[in-house]
Amino acid sequence: VQLQASGGGLVQPGGSLRLSCAASGFTLDDYHIGWFRQAPGKEREGVSCISSVDGSTYYANSVKGRFTISRDNAKNSLYLQMNSLKPEDTAVYYCAAETRYGSSCLSGSYYGMAYWGKGTLVTVSS
Repeated sequence: VQLQASGGGLVQPGGSLRLSCAASGFTLDDYHIGWFRQAPGKEREGVSCISSVDGSTYYANSVKGRFTISRDNAKNSLYLQMNSLKPEDTAVYYCAAETRYGSSCLSGSYYGMAYWGKGTLVTVSS
């Protein structure tokens, strides 16, 4: 079972990045899947999540209107389109999956997440 995040990098404030997360060893169809981030010296926080049941989504207040989460079950992949990036978005971003019976992902909590990928670093700086 593996989740592999990619797409991070250095971007100027106001710029955009698209993160991707590819799953292998299991099928994403049965999992809520989301993005979490951790900035230096801060606790990991939920950024966004998308349901496996009805496609409903969760966004942290700090990213609403700027980030868009999507999933492609045919490709067993998850994406995060990040626009209007701010320096405070700088963090390591992780993708993670939770069984469809859980409630952590869609509430922004990382406690119940079953599978985690290695992170990808996003740096927003001029």
